[in-house]
Parts: sequence; C-alpha cells; structure tokens
Amino acid sequence: MNGVKRNWMVYATLLVVFWGVWGAFSSEPNSRYGYPNEMIYIIWAFTMLIPAYFALRGNRFDRRPVAAMWGLLAGLTGAGGQLLLFQALSEGPAYLIFPVVSLSPVITVLMATVLLRERIARLAVVGVVIALVSIVLLSIPGGGSSASHGPWLLLAILICVAWGAQAFCMRKAALDGVNDATTFGWMTISGLLLVPVAFAMMGGLPSGAPWQAPALTAVTQVLNAIGALFLVMALSRGKASVVAPVTNALAPVLTIVLSLAVYQTLPNIWGTIGIVFALVGSTLMVYSDEKTGEDPATVPGPEASAAAGVAHGAPTVNQP
Repeated sequence: MNGVKRNWMVYATLLVVFWGVWGAFSSEPNSRYGYPNEMIYIIWAFTMLIPAYFALRGNRFDRRPVAAMWGLLAGLTGAGGQLLLFQALSEGPAYLIFPVVSLSPVITVLMATVLLRERIARLAVVGVVIALVSIVLLSIPGGGSSASHGPWLLLAILICVAWGAQAFCMRKAALDGVNDATTFGWMTISGLLLVPVAFAMMGGLPSGAPWQAPALTAVTQVLNAIGALFLVMALSRGKASVVAPVTNALAPVLTIVLSLAVYQTLPNIWGTIGIVFALVGSTLMVYSDEKTGEDPATVPGPEASAAAGVAHGAPTVNQP
C-alpha cells in the first residue's frame, strides 16, 4: 500500500520537473522566431510518439472498447483544449484567460469526489483549496488590460472543463484496469487526429521560419510529451483529487524558479504569494495522503500496476 502511494509521488515529481522545465522555455519558438502556435501543436503531436514507443514496448496494448473510450476521451479533451487555447489567445488577454483555465483541477476534484467517490481527509481538503488558489495566483502576469469579457471567456471555460475532465478520464481508465501504456497510446492517436485541424487553423505551412524554430519546438515539446506520460502514471496510482492540484500547483513554481535563473525575471507579488501557497498546499495534501493511506477501492488493479516499469524505458515532464 505504501509502495503504491510512494509511486504516485515519484511520477508526480517527475511530471513537475519535466513540465516545469518545458514551461520555462515553451514560449521561445513563438517569441524568438514568431513560430505559429498551431505549428507548435503539430510538432507536439508527433513528439508524443517518442514516449508512446517506450511506453508500449514490452507492454500489452489493451484492445477493449473501454480502454479505447477512456484513452480517446483523455486525448481529445487534452488536445482539443490546446487548440481552443490558441483561438482564445487570439481573441482575448492571456492575463485573464490563464487564471480561468488554471481552475481545471477544480473540475477534476469535483468529478473525482462525485463520480469516483474519492474521499480525502480534512487536512487534504485545506491543501486542495490552498493549491487551487496558488494556481490562480501563479497565472496572473504583470500588466493589465481593460478587456474583461468576450468570446474568449467561453473558450477559456471550455478549456478549463476539458482539461479537468482529461485528468478524470485518465484516472477512470486506470480504475477500469487499463494499463498506462494503452491510455497514453490512445492519447497519442488523439493528438495526431487533430493535426489536420491545426493545419486548417494555421492556413498552411509557415514560410521563412529558420531551422532553429522547429528544432527548439521539438526539444521543448518532447519534455511536454514525456510529462504527459508521467501524468498518466501518477493518476493511475494516486487519487485524482490530490494528484491534479499538486502537479498543477508545483509545475509553475519550478517554471518561475528557472525563469528567474535563466532570464533574471522576478515574479510579481501575486506570483510570490502563489509560490508560497503552492508549497504549503501541496505539502498538506501529500502529508495527509501519506498519513491516511490510499483507499483500497481506488487502487488500480494488477493490469494497471503492471505498467509501473514503463518509465524505466522512457527518456529520463496549457491546456492545453
């Protein structure tokens, strides 16, 4: 039992590392070379094939309809949310969009407690609330704009719901005995299915982009893709109502720390408070989960646990 709990913490930590590094450098292709966000999505979709290969190597691909259903739902909600984010950012201010999108763990927690009957201790509830507040604070950049409503708001809400539902689908797949490799395989297929949509949104291949743009995109998006695999693995071993807020709170903290070291950029007052809240909230949730133990009813079966060795084969991670 304790081994299962420690496992989710290990994969959640790896997720925070990979997504934290990815977050610090993910905007470089666009800001430095003007590379279209839709092209970044397309490259990301293909980089998913790398961790998918290592995950599926030596693991059985579950061909049951239930595996396809939850895997495709997890993939389409995640990738679809990413495409919606590009559209939202073209219509509204990022400083208002990201705080809305960052509330996706609220959707995950609500779905997990209502539909999966996950129970968390009172101390963990306090941690969840603090972590959710920190996510919003970490999403508030400096500067401002007079725009407060518009079509982008509906899109931001849809992205929030989609990404919150994605984490729920990953957890539900594990509880239905679907191994991690299969779920990630279907997620990879889902991302590739939406590549034509990204091409249509972009209006054709970009011209005049230097080779550094796709190269840098590929490097950063590999981190993103590997992080997605670790998210699947963390959610198959830990409660969605704990894993989602912890990872969503701590990854931006690492991004801010790296940005401070690399770009010499200090976080604003909200970011500073958010870092403190993220650390406190995550500590409370992890401590409470370690103390109370995982509910046996929510521990994935042998089929899901059999994929525990997947990470050993993987390279050693907005609304998306």
